[in-house]
Amino acid sequence: MTNGETVHKYDIMELTLEGPREGNPFRDVWLRARCTQGDRQVMVAGFYDGDGVYRVRFMPDAEGPWEVVAESTAPALDGQRHTFTCGPAKPGVHGPVRVHDTYHFAFADGTPYYPVGTTCYAWLHQPMELQERTLESLRGAPFNKLRMTVFPKHYIYNHNEPPLYPFARSQEGENDYTQPNVAFFRHLEQRIGQLGELGIEVDLILWHPYDRWGYVRMDHADDLHYLRYIVARLAAYRNVWWSLANEYDFTLGWKTMGHWDAFFQELALRDPYGHLRSIHNGDLNANYDHTKPWVTHVCIQNPFVHECKAWRRAYGKPVINDECEYEGNVPMPWGNISAQELVHRFWVMAANGCYAGHGETYLNPEEELWWSKGGDLRGESWLRLAFLREVLETLPGGLTPLEKEWVWSRVAGGACGDFRLLYFGPHQPAAWGFGLPKDTPYRVDWIDTWEMTCKTLPETFLNAAEIPLPGKPYMAARIRPVG
Repeated sequence: MTNGETVHKYDIMELTLEGPREGNPFRDVWLRARCTQGDRQVMVAGFYDGDGVYRVRFMPDAEGPWEVVAESTAPALDGQRHTFTCGPAKPGVHGPVRVHDTYHFAFADGTPYYPVGTTCYAWLHQPMELQERTLESLRGAPFNKLRMTVFPKHYIYNHNEPPLYPFARSQEGENDYTQPNVAFFRHLEQRIGQLGELGIEVDLILWHPYDRWGYVRMDHADDLHYLRYIVARLAAYRNVWWSLANEYDFTLGWKTMGHWDAFFQELALRDPYGHLRSIHNGDLNANYDHTKPWVTHVCIQNPFVHECKAWRRAYGKPVINDECEYEGNVPMPWGNISAQELVHRFWVMAANGCYAGHGETYLNPEEELWWSKGGDLRGESWLRLAFLREVLETLPGGLTPLEKEWVWSRVAGGACGDFRLLYFGPHQPAAWGFGLPKDTPYRVDWIDTWEMTCKTLPETFLNAAEIPLPGKPYMAARIRPVG
């Protein structure tokens, strides 16, 4: 960009510089930039993008004039100056997602964010036609978060070679971890940008154990170089979250808990924007210690969704059960629950002030399972999750689970002031009297979570002993204070 141009708030200012090509610029040249507005300074790392091109990316979060000054060990880069003006954010752009009110999320401008996510682990590593089909499916789906891997994945129903490798690779298949493949990383950031245009946060998985190419077995020095490079390239994208690993505990043969702690600390140090940071377990008894200060929120894998209140209490942070098992029909138990069961688990998490993640694993001749390769949504849960998201976005704020009023494990309820969201799951009461507001007039909506209907009762209630319910399973009641 040229000096004096205007960049929208939370968009990317990119400074492009020409510098040395000799040696290995990925490792030999150090580059960063000092971004200044008044007395405030933000330090951002630069990176080498091949062919003698160096880039610095900065996401401004305050309107007005900024100055950018490059600092480098390369004389051709050191001292380069650039000015720009940050203008208002584009309509519908609210900035990065942050933790809000201890257990919930909001965008940087304060707009509430209720995650309704899905998983397409290796969609980036499929043929381009399939990638485009995935984007088209997401365009019509309710998901505002997507879990995906940086590295290709080798696992059941996913055995193909990727079209691009993350690092330079010899004909014999040897990786050169000192030479990132800029074509791959350009493609990755293109997809992150496209997801951002769809309003989707990218929960980017940095390592995983299902790897026949060797990336999970890089030594610690190479790991840190990779981590710094990807932060320098991607941190300026407002819709990036950092997920250290999928099923980190299955990598402990190569990486110790000390390594994972070090990666978290490196991310916290290097990312000037403080994007969300989490890590995902495999074994149900191998949760990472999410109380550690560098973890922003709990990412967990567990089908026992009614335990979510205990996770909330134990960790004191937002909880996202990103793998509460998948809708599908594969032979493995984690991938063959019904659509109705997945929707039920989402509602249990949501009514208890927590969040859940979707996935689909339906067998088909092409082995295009959404959870791994993307493509087409084939199930029935995603439409109901669109309805759930609509309900969540009527909340006046994040819910606090009802604890003292609740003794039944399969009934869930949360409160925000005198607002209530009560979910009954397989129970079918004709009336309900627990957890209702006191001394506040309120209206009641009957919500059918499967049929996606909402009926408002005509009467107003005040200190009622109980409210009427339709006596059907998988219903919810939304209680809204009058006025």
